[in-house]
Amino acid sequence: MTKIQLKDIRKSYGDVEVIHGINLDIASGEFCVFVGPSGCGKSTLLRIIAGLDDVSEGSVEIDGVSVNSVSASDRGLAMVFQSYALYPHMSVYKNMAFGLENAKIPKAEIERRVHAAAEMLQMSDYLQRKPKALSGGQRQRVAIGRAIVRNPRAFLFDEPLSNLDAELRVTMRKELAALHGAIGDTMIYVTHDQIEAMTLADKIVVLQNGSIEQIGAPLDLYNNPQNVFVAGFIGSPKMNLISATVVESADGLTLTGPGLSVPIGQIDGMVDGDLCTLGIRPEHIEIVSEGTGHTSSEVAFAEQLGGETYLYCDADGLPQITVHQQGQLPISKSQKIALKFDIAQMHMFDANGQVIAQRRTS
Repeated sequence: MTKIQLKDIRKSYGDVEVIHGINLDIASGEFCVFVGPSGCGKSTLLRIIAGLDDVSEGSVEIDGVSVNSVSASDRGLAMVFQSYALYPHMSVYKNMAFGLENAKIPKAEIERRVHAAAEMLQMSDYLQRKPKALSGGQRQRVAIGRAIVRNPRAFLFDEPLSNLDAELRVTMRKELAALHGAIGDTMIYVTHDQIEAMTLADKIVVLQNGSIEQIGAPLDLYNNPQNVFVAGFIGSPKMNLISATVVESADGLTLTGPGLSVPIGQIDGMVDGDLCTLGIRPEHIEIVSEGTGHTSSEVAFAEQLGGETYLYCDADGLPQITVHQQGQLPISKSQKIALKFDIAQMHMFDANGQVIAQRRTS
């Protein structure tokens, strides 16, 4: 298994710097996911690790050795792209064996590796088929199998599931997780889909504008976002973020806004008159009797999904608030409801978007 380190990585195109001094350690055997919006630099960073793009400054190290001057073909890494890039005139077997044949691997060893990978990916019955006779998910398995047979030092995935439909993406997520569990190799995975990140990763790296916003385990990022960007990006549906003003009284601090009043007690770093952002997950909002909540709203849209209900609520002067409740709620569009926030689960961010306090227990 392989350890990969990025040390002060910078990448510029002309006068435009797109990667801004990234430092990152990826442990041996870790499944690390780069996630962020389009244009945040995640694919560029993956290509730098692969050796497909050069660094402008900094060092890429594999097992403690700099590979800046090592070509992509000699780094021992296998990359799986968004497009399957299969040879249409070759069978599944030949597609998986082709790179090994070019490397002059003995025929018996090629056969052993291909059949082992095919069995792992449940493709043994399809080895003589051409790509046109396969589904999208099966073609992606072939692309992954082509990487597996190389016995690489690490696997790099660049949005490999984005061309699949929703049901296949769920299936392939499970298969990728099972694959990592089976072979235990280091894997780096790029996606803009935070659900993929949450379900696959040992460690998530959240990127924005070529910089790292936060690194952590999936639930750590979900429960303890360190800034407004991570709070709004991780989670589906995303966290409700509401601008508020701090008002101090004898009873402690209260977050106020148009039609909003949330008592929060005393919190270090917050004083009367401060502007802040209140963050609350949809599942941490309760529907209560009128006059007992923190704000009143009107249901703009209700999604009844059988086992759960999503409400999208409008309150004067506030952004639309999403509420997630288990079960089937007899609530319809235009109904007026009062909402109460679970103060123990609230997050507060300062005027610069950095965390002040979160997941309070009192």
